[in-house]
Amino acid sequence: MGRYRELIRPVWVEIDLSAIRHNLAEIRRLVGPDVDIMAVVKADAYGHGAVQIAKVALESGAKWLGVALPEEGIALREAGITAPILVFSPLQTEQVEAMVRFDLTSTICLLEPAVALSRAALSAGKKPSYHVKIDTGMGRIGVPAEEAVAFIKKLQLLPGLDYGGIYSHLATSDERDKEYAKYQIKRFNKVIVDLKAEGLFPAKAHLANSAAIIDLPLAYYNMVRPGIMLYGMYPSSEVDLEKIRLKPAFSLKTKVVFIKKVPPGTAVSYGRKYITAKETTIATVPIGYADGWSRLLSGKAEVLISGKRFPVVGAICMDLCMVDVGDEPVEIGQEVTLIGSQGSEQITVEEIGAHLGTINYEVVCMISDRAPRRYLNEN
Repeated sequence: MGRYRELIRPVWVEIDLSAIRHNLAEIRRLVGPDVDIMAVVKADAYGHGAVQIAKVALESGAKWLGVALPEEGIALREAGITAPILVFSPLQTEQVEAMVRFDLTSTICLLEPAVALSRAALSAGKKPSYHVKIDTGMGRIGVPAEEAVAFIKKLQLLPGLDYGGIYSHLATSDERDKEYAKYQIKRFNKVIVDLKAEGLFPAKAHLANSAAIIDLPLAYYNMVRPGIMLYGMYPSSEVDLEKIRLKPAFSLKTKVVFIKKVPPGTAVSYGRKYITAKETTIATVPIGYADGWSRLLSGKAEVLISGKRFPVVGAICMDLCMVDVGDEPVEIGQEVTLIGSQGSEQITVEEIGAHLGTINYEVVCMISDRAPRRYLNEN
């Protein structure tokens, strides 16, 4: 439907690209000029739109892109992006031909897929790159740290492959207590020392996620992987919030599509969960749980209209929800902000996450593509 999507239904996400540029500049200020930045754009750039964010990130100094899935990397290639792309999920045998064809850097932590990648590379006459994922304490995927050197030695016997890097992931870097994160750094350092002793240290070593970029310079090495901070959100409230000034890029907006004045005792929405206590005005907005505006926000969330807060009332429906605007003179077509700012008021992603008992990452990822992304400050 293209442009018609934005004309037909007044629900959209605004992405401020100037905020992305600002956040990258702040990351660069922290890590210095000699550390490469891998912009993490998995999950459609945390709901912000992977192609657009990737292009802005690369224009703003990022050298690498990180995605979770091969198909995410392929979409970036098909959009004309030629920068190195690391796929974080462990390479599977059935993926090797696509990884070679689209010049995607694999994550390897099992031998069998590496053998298959070698065969595919020789068949295609290409030399695909890979990074070895090392488990230093996350307990998710990766070669155990004490087995890493022996594993990498085996990989060196496979022809047609480019051993480009090693990396690991920190489990608790967003917590106030950094002891376990420092333990993981120590284990990663031991692997590096052992690899250097064997002449096997690769071009890239990376460990720092957003929280570590803020709090743990020891984890920088020669590349860092900003994710949530790239989009202007802090990884938690326990990191040093004064060390970096981030600007949120994400706003969720809609418009009023129906208004009615109702008497006291009026039931609103499924289950009659909300009964008006007095005469009031109920405004309906065309967003619901099919858009990712969770039903769990019913009776909890507020929205901004004319720079003022009003409560979401009654059960949130699949495609609609209701707002009690009292005696505020609201009009059909008036803009409503569900996440973002109006005047001096702001509803943050973190506020919505608190209502849902979850993290800011999940909130932005759950807003579906029924809400088109509109980009501000593209130039």
